[in-house]
Order: sequence, then C-alpha cells, then structure tokens
Amino acid sequence: MTNTFTKRAACVLAAGLLMAAHTASAQDIQILGERIFPESLTSAADGTVYFGSIGLSAVLRAQPGAASTDAQPWIATGVGGLQSVLGVFADNASNTLWVCSNPANPPATPNPPPSALLAFDLSTGAPKGSYELPTAGGRCNDIAVDAEGAAYATDTPNMELLRLAPGGTALEVWVGDGAFGATGDVLDGVAVLGDRVFVNALATSKLFAVDIEAGGAAGDTVEITLDRPISRPDGMRSTSDNELLIVEGGESGRLSHALIDGDSAKLTTLKEGFPGGAVAVTVVGETAYVVEAQFAGMRAPAGTPLLPFRAIAVPLE
Repeated sequence: MTNTFTKRAACVLAAGLLMAAHTASAQDIQILGERIFPESLTSAADGTVYFGSIGLSAVLRAQPGAASTDAQPWIATGVGGLQSVLGVFADNASNTLWVCSNPANPPATPNPPPSALLAFDLSTGAPKGSYELPTAGGRCNDIAVDAEGAAYATDTPNMELLRLAPGGTALEVWVGDGAFGATGDVLDGVAVLGDRVFVNALATSKLFAVDIEAGGAAGDTVEITLDRPISRPDGMRSTSDNELLIVEGGESGRLSHALIDGDSAKLTTLKEGFPGGAVAVTVVGETAYVVEAQFAGMRAPAGTPLLPFRAIAVPLE
C-alpha cells in the first residue's frame, strides 16, 4: 500500500511543502464549492489529497505548495466516463488514481453507463482505463491495491469483493456467495494489510479478512473478532501490515485505530464527533484527514445552508 507508516519517511520527504501547510498546525482542508458531498479521499506520496464528489460527479484535489491548499475541482464529470464518484485510491507505484464511478441516483441521463472502476493518470488526470463491474446492478464503493499491483473494489449491493489483476482487462468476482453476509447489507470499505484484504459491512458493523494466496487466488475469509463494537464502518486505510484506520459513521462519527493480531483486533478511539458525518480517511505524514460528507443535506430543500465542506485534520502522534 502507498499510504503506510512503514513508508512514512519517504512520504514526509516528498511531501515537505504539505507538511508545512497542513500537518505542522494540523489544519483542516477546505473543499471549495457548494453541494460537493464528498464520499471518499486518498493521498499520494507527494502529499496531494484527492476527493471523490457525489454532488459534482467529479474528482477534486488539494496540492502541496499550491497558492491555495484548499481542494478544488480537477477531473470533471464525463471525463473517461466519470459519473457520480464514490471511492478514490492513489497508487503511486503505477501512477494511477483509481475511481469508483456510478450512475447518479436518480440518473442524470436516460440509460446511463453502468458502474465501473476507472483509472486516471495520478499526475495529469488523463483517463487510463475503464472496468465495468461484472455483476448486474453492481455499485463500486471503495478501492485498495496490493503490493503486486492488483486492485480490489467492493461491490456494495451484491456484497462482492472484486479484483483486477495487474495488467488485467476485466474485473472478476474474487469473493462473494455470502462470504460477507446476506445481500441487503452494505459491503463498504476495503484495505490491504500485507497478504490479506480487509473489508467491512456497514449495516452489521463487521470486519472481515481474506487471505491472498499464490497467484492472487482468494484464500480463507474470516470475521475479525473486535475487542469493542464498531458502528457502521465506512472508509478504511492501512497504516502498516497490521494496523488500520477505520471511520465509523454511527452517532456523530468516530475515527478508530485497529491493531490486528491474527483474527482479532484491538481498537483505540482517536477522535469522536464529526458534525458533518465521517465517511473516509487518508494519511499524510503524521496527520489523518477525515472527510465529512453532509449526506443529510442531499435530502434537504434546495438553498438549505450547509457547513463548509472539509477534511478534518487529526494528529496521529
């Protein structure tokens, strides 16, 4: 994974300007615009932070060393087939920004393209590829990449974990058939820790791990035993081969650190209380950024005032 504590020294050197702008004083990142409704965020090794927007059907970014460190629109709707954006994931090794693109709800146009995992150049935003979800009615939610360059995506309504092999041309169902619970739950966040892929189920508040076997085959799927309950887990990011950051959406939101030991996890609360509702997390140096979606505002009448959209800085040390 690209955003790991084991690679922290390299990230700090590459992202020195952003450290001065953000992490030294743990400043929040403001997301410019109205009705953004960001669903996910990710960060590159140089400190650039990328946001997926449901409201704009676009990708925004905040660049280190720019005149403004606020997030601004970058990849516009329609580019490379981009629709409403859920998960985003920056993979420095392949210079790729992976994006979960889905038809808007309700659809913006008749007969919109189906849900797909899209690839863009991490530096320029140029389209690199599009991979349709294999199961009818699928909805791409979140993304992670393993050390070999395979991409994993969650298909939320079908409760399937998908895989795109390095250099592959199509997504495959890697794990499904009820392994994570019955259809009707919400398969959401995904992260890679070493040779295991972790996913969470939002409605039942469970965490699962799948072994990556030789050749990329899926091994055993196990439910992780937690030392305290989690509540409606959403976005996750790995921070080492045995640590996760997990955003919980229950109540007013919570950011938790999970220390994995085999098939068990010890959870520590890092911050509670996110006024706009916490949905995703990324790490830049010694700071975690938790993005607030304000999804309740999507159902409010037009013109209803919203809080400024932002990613809240949470110091890790």
